[in-house]
Amino acid sequence: MLLEEQRFLHEDLERLEQGIADRISEEPKDIRDRLIRDHQIAQFLDRISSQSTKLLEIYRDDDRARSREIQQIGTGDPMDEFYKQLGDIKSFHARYPNEPVENLERAYRPKKSADEAGQPTIVDTIFTGEEGFGRFFDLQTCHEQYLNLPNAKRLTYLQYLDLFDNFAPGAAGLKRSEKLTDQYFAYVGHLALDLETFMRKTRPLDNTDKVLSEFDKKFEEDWELDNVPEWKNEETKTAPGTGQPVAGDGIWCDACEKAFTNENVYKNHLNGKKHLRAEKEQSNRKQGDSVGVTNGTSKANISTTRLKERAVAEREYRIKRLAGAMSTERSDTRVNVERKQGMTERERQQELENLFSASVSAARPAGAEEGDEDDDDDKIYNPLKLPLAWDGKPIPFWLYKLHGLGVEFACEICGNFVYMGRRAFDKHFNEARHIHGLKCLGVTNTSLFRDITQIDEALRLWEKIQKDRRKDKVEDGSVVQMEDAEGNVMPEKVYYDLQKQGLL
Repeated sequence: MLLEEQRFLHEDLERLEQGIADRISEEPKDIRDRLIRDHQIAQFLDRISSQSTKLLEIYRDDDRARSREIQQIGTGDPMDEFYKQLGDIKSFHARYPNEPVENLERAYRPKKSADEAGQPTIVDTIFTGEEGFGRFFDLQTCHEQYLNLPNAKRLTYLQYLDLFDNFAPGAAGLKRSEKLTDQYFAYVGHLALDLETFMRKTRPLDNTDKVLSEFDKKFEEDWELDNVPEWKNEETKTAPGTGQPVAGDGIWCDACEKAFTNENVYKNHLNGKKHLRAEKEQSNRKQGDSVGVTNGTSKANISTTRLKERAVAEREYRIKRLAGAMSTERSDTRVNVERKQGMTERERQQELENLFSASVSAARPAGAEEGDEDDDDDKIYNPLKLPLAWDGKPIPFWLYKLHGLGVEFACEICGNFVYMGRRAFDKHFNEARHIHGLKCLGVTNTSLFRDITQIDEALRLWEKIQKDRRKDKVEDGSVVQMEDAEGNVMPEKVYYDLQKQGLL
């Protein structure tokens, strides 16, 4: 019955295309519904690909089964062939009476009834509570693995979110020799896998495999050209030598593999036992490598080490590119972590309840119970006019009083703009609105005008600063120097004062 299977595949493809069109025509309201729609479309596209492959195999007809079936229908009595296939269908259902019949129209249409919409979806199971349906990273496990690395910096989770893709030794990275351990290799592999999985979960319609292959291709090119940062070939790299300045206004010590920000500290450490021991080990290592290379015995060791470095560098490179591609989620994660650190346990529980209730209300169909919609109508009881939080509800009153959001601060330089709360007022001095207002008044050095909001005060201060600068500015040759009999040089005024006192 290849013709029936062929007809079924054509119908399935048409139903899948209609299901995708129905979902694209409606724009979801929140991120959860959008992810549900994208994952369903991705599943439909995968099914279209698999069904199209089966259909092409039938059309190729390598075993000539389709041709034989067409010939049987066309040459003999059509009714005999019809009743024969009907008998096969009846015998099949007699053997399997409880075989369910797949309703394609119902399977692919959007779920709008209350029972269908209330069922759990794939989005409810693939994300952790910290990820918030794909809005934030959840790198707690990777942060713990990083802290367990030998000689790793003691970074907080907030600092780790800023520096997890910075593998330079001065930031969050380790020394080059310390990165060749199995523990570090497992850490960067886990971090790269978490970022890759997060991208697949939040962007199901993107071709993630193609993006990763482009990353790998770019890494191959940079590795061949020896352009991968922190992983240049030791034989040909142009890294700064001992005592040479490095980026960040520091001095690099090649033996200790450490940068010093102060030149005096660098000079003092040259006589230390640790530096002398590291310098001796470095010289012995170079001598051993040169002897080994000339004898042809350490070439295999060098190539093995280079292969390990390549494996670690490839994962670090992928982490950098993935973090750059998801910079929005990274910044949102940092803001979310800062916000949660200032919350009490009760507020966290309330937030979880609000998130759960929001997901339940989102699953409710649009046309259900119009009376409830009229009662709610998305109205929020806010008689005190409190600012709204990220979930659209007023913030607690104690938090409103704690930050002083009820206190108004007006700034005449900003066009009499009113800032609510001391925090926003202090922050606005570095913002573009205030700086533009000062520049309109002719002020160039804006750092000296903090906490000044009146135009006349700013003008008086700027005039005083200009007057002091003109007063302190001394032209060359304006000071007359005098010399006494002993050859002491002094200003003219001091010379005449001493002469009047008879001290010369």
